[in-house]
Amino acid sequence: MTTSSQTHQLIIHIFLFFLLQTLFTAVHGNHNHAVPINGTCHETCGNIAMKYPFGTGFGCGHPDFSRYIKCDSGSLQFSTGTGIYTISGIDYPSNTLIVTDPLMSTCSSMQNSGSFSLDRTSPFTIADENIFVLLGCSTTSPVFDADEDLCDTGSGLRVCRGLYTCKGVSGIGLQPYAPISTCCVYDSQLGLVSRDFAIDLPKLQCSSYTSIYEFGDEGDPTKWRFGIQLQYNDSYYTNECKNCEESRGICGFAGLDQSFSCVCPNGMNTTVNCFGRGYALSGTLGQEIQIKMNIAGFLILWGLIFIGSREKAF
Repeated sequence: MTTSSQTHQLIIHIFLFFLLQTLFTAVHGNHNHAVPINGTCHETCGNIAMKYPFGTGFGCGHPDFSRYIKCDSGSLQFSTGTGIYTISGIDYPSNTLIVTDPLMSTCSSMQNSGSFSLDRTSPFTIADENIFVLLGCSTTSPVFDADEDLCDTGSGLRVCRGLYTCKGVSGIGLQPYAPISTCCVYDSQLGLVSRDFAIDLPKLQCSSYTSIYEFGDEGDPTKWRFGIQLQYNDSYYTNECKNCEESRGICGFAGLDQSFSCVCPNGMNTTVNCFGRGYALSGTLGQEIQIKMNIAGFLILWGLIFIGSREKAF
């Protein structure tokens, strides 16, 4: 066998080897047990299912929600300028969630509360069904200004009477069945919540507040559901995210521009879905080494072809 023919056979063998190796990497690369690049994206946080636009950490869900929602040790948390609150549940059909303020009063326990606010630019608003009640207010409180008409003096009076029958009122220095002249009921439509959704108790001269989002038995305050119900914008869901979820991925974002990213079960991020389409945004060290080896192999192959053509010419 001549040297030229041996060279040609070697070139063919090397070409076939790297071709098969490249095809194998492309087909099976997403099935490797890779070290997750983004290990914070999960389908649940505690017992709460996590669906888009929410995420369990940075890079998960939509970036507009990521700064407000995160999962910390199995507890889903909501952050605002006034504190960090626990989310007790998310109702996806109605696009609402329930936030629990540990300092907020309930029928069983009343105490001096802090303030509560929503950031002006947040994708959340206070749900229409939510009712806020100010408790232990001073007689000089601006909520009682007759010219402002801020307190609900209709059905709101029944809510105040119900709350002041609770034994918990002793926590704010009142006795059960105390006069309701220090109580004010309002909802987000009446204007006590300012333009940036802030409830400033010191400014309002009130000791505490509570929030009721559902009346089980209106006459029995022990059966009322206490918490802050927030509405969120549902216009963020796209076909791009739907395709990602259908491939068992979790919708998220990546890069400085926070562009869409599909986070796959093996930790890989793609711009499309987990079926292997799209350009990979991140991977493991082993995959990077494999790519570099393939490039080196093709360079060697090109060199052998060049040498073979020179030998043939002579």
